Amino acid sequence: MARPDLNLLITLDVLLEEGSVTRAGHRLALSPSAMSRALARLRRATGDPLLVKAGRGLVPTPRALELRDRVRALVREAEDVLSPAHHLDLPTLTRTFTIRGSDGFVEAFGPRLVAEVGARAPGVRLRFLRKAGKDTAPLRDTVDLDTAVVEDPLPPDVLSTPLFSDTFVGVVRPEHPLSTGEVTTAGYAAARHVNVSRRGLTEGLVDLALRPTGHHRDVVTVVDGFGAAVALARASDLVATVPDRHTATLRAGLHTFALPFPPPEVTVSLLWHTRLDSDKAHRWLRTTVLTACR
Repeated sequence: MARPDLNLLITLDVLLEEGSVTRAGHRLALSPSAMSRALARLRRATGDPLLVKAGRGLVPTPRALELRDRVRALVREAEDVLSPAHHLDLPTLTRTFTIRGSDGFVEAFGPRLVAEVGARAPGVRLRFLRKAGKDTAPLRDTVDLDTAVVEDPLPPDVLSTPLFSDTFVGVVRPEHPLSTGEVTTAGYAAARHVNVSRRGLTEGLVDLALRPTGHHRDVVTVVDGFGAAVALARASDLVATVPDRHTATLRAGLHTFALPFPPPEVTVSLLWHTRLDSDKAHRWLRTTVLTACR
């Protein structure tokens, strides 16, 4: 079955509005003969004369009158689809955004972000997911924004911008020996440590930063998230070494100290898919997240 020529909808809309082949031709920049051929095609397509002579003019048939409002609505809808997006009206925006963040992201930045979004766009719902890995595939369909420390080149369909920098600090419970006095590199290294690694590794960025001093951490436990590391430091004599900004809320009531050697620093980036780059609502959300985190 041949597809209909949708350009004929525009022609029919103008014809029914003008009631004249000549005037319709002027509006569409068509010659009288070209306009007459278009009307003939419309008659064949609809099986109806549509416009018939009445004296010196044309009058619509009942079928034409039946189609007029429907055709006008279709043309207006098509014009709206093929025009740039309208101004974003935040107070009336209704949408759910999914944001994926690493351990501690929601605790550190979620309250401020939820408050800002709620104040400006009360119809917007935020859905937070915890990162289980570095795979960017969810950005292609289910995730609107992701946060990550970008170490390898991103796929060409994933965009990013720096979100904030974070520096590692040491965390112990108030009764821990490292909670009083100056923390030395030797004292830090000699303590029992919990390491954070999704892959179960006993060494990471902290150990690379510590290596030039000639000391090595005594890692006795490995967990897959900063929250778990802080929880162990709270309930035992283990030392957790975690990103400062990411874990600020999680560390409440614990003793935090600066590392006695140049600490590792990471840049957390905001990631999104190219399919959402021009979306006005998504652009607003990206700006809101950047403001809340910076």
